[in-house]
Amino acid sequence: MASLDQLLDGLRAAAEPTRLRLLALCAEGELTVSEITRILGQSQPRVSRHLRLLLSAGLLISFREQHWVYYRTPAKGPAQQLVHRLLELLPADDATLALDRTRLEQVKAERARAAAHYLRFNAEDWAQLRDAQVNAAQINHTILAELASAPIGDLLDIGTGTGRLLKLLGKHAETAVGVDISTQMLLVARTNLHAAGLKEVMVRQGDMYALPFADASFDTVTLDQVLYQAQHPAAAVAEAARLLRSGGRLLVVDYARGAEAKRSSIDPRAAQVGVTEEALAQWFEQAGLVAGPVRRLPGESLTVLVTAGSRRARTHAAA
Repeated sequence: MASLDQLLDGLRAAAEPTRLRLLALCAEGELTVSEITRILGQSQPRVSRHLRLLLSAGLLISFREQHWVYYRTPAKGPAQQLVHRLLELLPADDATLALDRTRLEQVKAERARAAAHYLRFNAEDWAQLRDAQVNAAQINHTILAELASAPIGDLLDIGTGTGRLLKLLGKHAETAVGVDISTQMLLVARTNLHAAGLKEVMVRQGDMYALPFADASFDTVTLDQVLYQAQHPAAAVAEAARLLRSGGRLLVVDYARGAEAKRSSIDPRAAQVGVTEEALAQWFEQAGLVAGPVRRLPGESLTVLVTAGSRRARTHAAA
């Protein structure tokens, strides 16, 4: 719960027409300054000044992605609650807000076109592997069953790619964030999350070997088809494990290296795709995780592995 001073600071910061419009826009997902200026029809210096005031009051958060800084409303906490209540008070039929929403949809439509162009010309190998795997509905069912024993809580999806797992799990999580090293794939993920109506799920750029989060920040961490192409998979698992809270879980979805891949009828390189169950168990052990059972889902040419390692819950000695 916010203190009285925090509440007053937030109300003072929001009590201005442009800043209320900014809160309404940034509650729909992360936006850059240039995108915001296009939507509001105001100069960049003026928009930046308003953004600084909202950041100072905690009503917005920001993060850098190469040459851009993105802004959005907080995903949780007292500031998120205050923003939510303020936005509930905005008139639904206000003409200015309606125009902002129209221009926001135009910005997101441009993102969608750029994302589709990137996938069409740069993701051929990924598409080949996707088409060779088991039915996506079966994979999704298995993932949900694997995580059904406990709440997902705060979720981190490492190497989020198209945002597939965020779309599947985001609505079940308290908060959800995806990270990827590729700004182009982040564009794809943002587009997919918008289309799915998951405006509270965020994505940001990050190196899976050195993620910008404190220890024990998440209840659930996922690595979806990431380890098979990682140069240092053990280090990626260790970094993911660092972020788990006591009792938290690391879910791994990946291709199985073995007989199924060697019989692959697609690109000959697929014969070398995947990880082994023995390697997964070793990486979990080195990261201090307790490995769970591995589920194998045979596909047309490749087999998908789904498994979870858990961080031992801390116990307290009796007084």
